[in-house]
Amino acid sequence: MGFSLTLALRYMRSRKRAFISVSTAFAIVGVALGTAALATVMSVTGGFRAEFRDKVLGVNAHVLVLKYSSEFRDYREVMAKVQKLPEVIGVGPFVINPMMVTHAGRTATGVLLKGVDPELMGTVLDLPRHMIEGSLEGLAVPGRERPRSFAPAGAPRVIPGEPEAPLPEGDDGADPLLEADGDEPPSPALELGAPRSDGQTSFLDLLRSLPDAGSSAAPSAAEGAVDEPLRLAPDDLPAGSIVPEGGYASELPADDALPEGIDPDPCKAEGVVLPGIVLGVALKETLKAELGDCVQVTSPTIGYSFVRGSMRPPVAKEFRVTGVFQAGFDQYDSKLVYTDLFEAQAFYEGGDTVTGVEMKIKDIDDAREVAAQVEAELGNKLYHVLDWQELNHGLFTALRIQQILMSLVLALIILVAAFTVIATLIMVVLDKKREIAVIKAMGASDGDLLRSFLYQGLIIGLVGTSAGLGFGYAVCEWIVAYGFPLDPKVYFISRLPVQIRPTEFALTGCFAVAACLLATVWPALHAARLRPAEAFREV
Repeated sequence: MGFSLTLALRYMRSRKRAFISVSTAFAIVGVALGTAALATVMSVTGGFRAEFRDKVLGVNAHVLVLKYSSEFRDYREVMAKVQKLPEVIGVGPFVINPMMVTHAGRTATGVLLKGVDPELMGTVLDLPRHMIEGSLEGLAVPGRERPRSFAPAGAPRVIPGEPEAPLPEGDDGADPLLEADGDEPPSPALELGAPRSDGQTSFLDLLRSLPDAGSSAAPSAAEGAVDEPLRLAPDDLPAGSIVPEGGYASELPADDALPEGIDPDPCKAEGVVLPGIVLGVALKETLKAELGDCVQVTSPTIGYSFVRGSMRPPVAKEFRVTGVFQAGFDQYDSKLVYTDLFEAQAFYEGGDTVTGVEMKIKDIDDAREVAAQVEAELGNKLYHVLDWQELNHGLFTALRIQQILMSLVLALIILVAAFTVIATLIMVVLDKKREIAVIKAMGASDGDLLRSFLYQGLIIGLVGTSAGLGFGYAVCEWIVAYGFPLDPKVYFISRLPVQIRPTEFALTGCFAVAACLLATVWPALHAARLRPAEAFREV
């Protein structure tokens, strides 16, 4: 042990030969508390960011490809191109639209219905590991025909999920009323009462062929017939009383539901296989739905909507609950449902078109570089490529700023502890001024005294930092074990997250030790520059 280190350890003791002086103990405690607070806060704020990232990526992909167009039909070509990249491990199409979900008189609005390919979803999303009830099997109806794109003009319209009906022989599917010029009268073949070219009877001919009451044929206007009131033969009159059962004061039944024979319930009908749907745990509690129950999904259009030249009413489809997931993010657990891609396409007459293509990559930290590679591979300005950080830019930017600002604020605690180290060493210099003069008179150099006080600051920093990091680690483990609860409607997560990262602990420790070393520079220089004559004169 060198002279400088021996002198440093001696000055850190008290006059009564105790293990350590009171001022040195307070300096160590201050450094330990500052280090523990900074390490704990960095772990908690980092836990928030990691938790949100896991929740977001649990139900979303790493990279998305969207198109600046109302229709995205060439998604298969896009998938074939991006699958060639070595960083991409999974690709799949998706459709997402706002819907209204109803069950047993309970309604949830603003729900996002996301249609995915059940065969490709496992390679793109981490949803399977978030399932708490049921499974993802049963989303698609076995044997259901996939939707097709809309046919060109003149061809019959194809409805997703229904087989294409063949046209009659000689009919090209065109509407003669739409092809006729608006300024010219329709052709004689389209006039009311005119015989059809195909030999079928027109609607007006059917009306004329109906017999009048009491006669075998209706007189025509050409014969000078006069309109007479309707007369019924005695045999046509109703028999018995026409007063309803219970009299005219009877009330209609409260439930006007149609009988099962007329309006069968698809959820209870035998042999009917409904498409499956996966709900979030919060949405399940809102709707009071269980596995196997039927829920109705309705497109959020009021009245009829004009789609592709035709009026279409709101679409309502029945689904059977096959699974429940819990992402831990209330925004997803209460507002997101999953179903088969082709069932989601049937809500809008878009045919075989999707919202976008999503993909999963090997390293999520390389999402921005992979997005640039995908955009270069597509080479078309019609496509817009987003990575998960850009898609949730506001959320993760706010979390990063929060972590930085809170770390800077709590770093002031370590700086306050560093000033405690300065005060402690200044007191040592003033108290040991005579001893320092004697040591220098005996031949000690300025460097020996300088290193002696630097050793004191280093020892205080190392002991305080080690104790602080240990205490901070214990606090983090206690938070994890206790599971400090949070309101998911406010914080979007149910408990206080903690992420213990060795790099953050190492940075905190280095900052604390460096602050303590810098705090000892001025007292050490003051002690090294002390002249023995001046010290004896003041004594």
